[in-house]
Amino acid sequence: MAEKHGSLSINSDNIFPVIKKWLYSDHDIFYRELVSNGCDAITKLKKLDMMGEYELPAEYKPKVEIEVDPDAKTLTFTDNGLGMTADEVEEYINQIAFSGANDFLEKYKDKANDDQIIGHFGLGFYSAFMVADSVHIDTLSYQDGASAVHWECDGGTEFSMTDGIKEGVGTKITLHLNEDCLEFANEYRAREVIEKYCSFMPIPIFLKKANAETEYETIDAADKLDTDTVVETIIEEAKTEEKENENGEKEIVEISPKKEKLKIVKRPVPLNDTAPLWGKTPKDCTDEEYKAFYRKVFLDYKEPLFWIHLNMDYPFNLKGILYFPKINTEYDSIEGTIKLYNNQVFVADNIKEVIPEFLMLLKGVIDCPDLPLNVSRSALQNDGFVKKISDYITKKVADKLIGMCKTDKESYEKYWDDISPFIKFGCLKDEKFCDKMNDYILFKDINDKYLTLPEWLKPVEEESKESEGEGNEEARGEDAPIVENADGTPATDGAPEDEEPKDDRSIIYYVTDLNQQGQYIKMFKEQDMNAVILNHNIDTSFISQLERRNEKYKFMRIDADLTESLKEESNEEELKAATETLTELFHKALGNDKLKVKAEKLKDSNISSILTLSEEGRRMQDMMKMYSMGGAGMDASMFGADQTLTLNTGHELVSYLLEHKDSEHITDFCEQLYDLARISNQPLAPEAMAKFIARSNKIMLLLAN
Repeated sequence: MAEKHGSLSINSDNIFPVIKKWLYSDHDIFYRELVSNGCDAITKLKKLDMMGEYELPAEYKPKVEIEVDPDAKTLTFTDNGLGMTADEVEEYINQIAFSGANDFLEKYKDKANDDQIIGHFGLGFYSAFMVADSVHIDTLSYQDGASAVHWECDGGTEFSMTDGIKEGVGTKITLHLNEDCLEFANEYRAREVIEKYCSFMPIPIFLKKANAETEYETIDAADKLDTDTVVETIIEEAKTEEKENENGEKEIVEISPKKEKLKIVKRPVPLNDTAPLWGKTPKDCTDEEYKAFYRKVFLDYKEPLFWIHLNMDYPFNLKGILYFPKINTEYDSIEGTIKLYNNQVFVADNIKEVIPEFLMLLKGVIDCPDLPLNVSRSALQNDGFVKKISDYITKKVADKLIGMCKTDKESYEKYWDDISPFIKFGCLKDEKFCDKMNDYILFKDINDKYLTLPEWLKPVEEESKESEGEGNEEARGEDAPIVENADGTPATDGAPEDEEPKDDRSIIYYVTDLNQQGQYIKMFKEQDMNAVILNHNIDTSFISQLERRNEKYKFMRIDADLTESLKEESNEEELKAATETLTELFHKALGNDKLKVKAEKLKDSNISSILTLSEEGRRMQDMMKMYSMGGAGMDASMFGADQTLTLNTGHELVSYLLEHKDSEHITDFCEQLYDLARISNQPLAPEAMAKFIARSNKIMLLLAN
């Protein structure tokens, strides 16, 4: 059996340097810790007053004051909280990691609500030694008969404690900064750090500079407060003006009455907002308040699209506001900021354990007092509870979007182009989010209308009836998309028993570039066909995921194949013969016997040639681009993609080729038709474009001669 040998011992000579140098990653965080301690001291005193154990003075105004003195190289933090007795200094300050907050909560656990007590570990005070050569404490307890206490330490483990001279209940902490940290005694640097960490702490925070010149302001006498220091009374005489009355006579009219004004010492203005918007209930907040809060916190003067107000009390306490920002470009969307707070104290930006990765695209604030923070309050402990918080936030975002789609579709459509990258990224990263959003993802079509997946697939039955001669245009509706099987035939519910089973997945055609694929779009519109627009760089991965999760449909780019709906009925034997002739001509002219050539008679007689690339080949091409393995104008045949050149036998140029296959210009015409098809498919590479231009000039000269 193992033998017990008592408790481990910790040597303060060794642990103190660790606390000073490595407990906190950022040196400026000492501001947060000392201000937090002051807020806690005031909160405790107010709670004692509420419990009847102490009576606050009638004129009491809670505050934390910070004074910078660059000349003396000092920084002072003063609060009017409950203060400390000598015994409490001995207990809370001289014992490292003894938490005064936990001690208070334990003592009053049956009476006090601990929601607004910030401290937990009893280590925050020691952050002062990261920047100070010595620290002094002057404190006076609220307890009757208490004496003031003075404590000081030079950064080692030795300290001195004597009777003090402080007047007024509370605590004053003075930092004598070391030479490397004098920046923190600069008024502007102090303001910057306070605004970073303390903008929403629950007690008013004031900043002043020692020996600064007194500033004044002028107010109306009626607005004077008891605390104002009046320097001068100013009488403003009434202002008059000569005006013409209704009788055409001029008279003197008073336009501003006589006023009494006061010149007073400028009132101090707190740097923080003690009641942030996220702490209010959503019904009590106006749209203008939400927008003003957004501008203030994120310094973004573009209005957010919309927002989600989080407000949860059970099974954990969480409040916050998430904003969907206006995105100017697809690159802006990766720069979000979600600020995490703990009891109104700033912890960090974008903590991934709490904020799902795809929500990092948003801007917002989240305050969760229940977060299991580490001792420096700058990171989270590994806790399953954190995953529940993350799941809740994801669910609330999905619920907001779904609710908007159901009840305010017009606004949802208006925002869609801005929020779609975020939603698609969320679907790729989070299966639960994707499950919830699957039927509420919008697809914008080539007629600038928006449809969900269920709305796109709904016309299948009508289309199958129409293909059997049972339907008509009115039954289908002008905005409904034609949905086809993966083999290009109209979708039906099933194949006749005497036929081979077909690929019955419904095809959803899509467009990636409205200009580049304009020819195909024109053909679709002429045949009353539809396609969705997928022009974001995330869309290739997104539709691949949708196909894996939904086996009933397949996405195909509008130029991946020629559907039967675009072709005229033709003699199969004639098309076969034309295909053989044109294949021989183009293989010889282009020097490419891998190119697949087909002859078809298209309904649009203005189109001479079309190049199609199989969907699988195109996605391979997109993947190559994504990994910088190719660029504009790269040939899909480089990686074996299935390219097909379709020539329209109903076009005069193609007819000319078939009739004059021995012409001396046949090579130029074949190359020109091929390049025209390529241009309608993707930009030509620089070398190919140069050849195309030279050849175009040559052909025009032939016509001119």
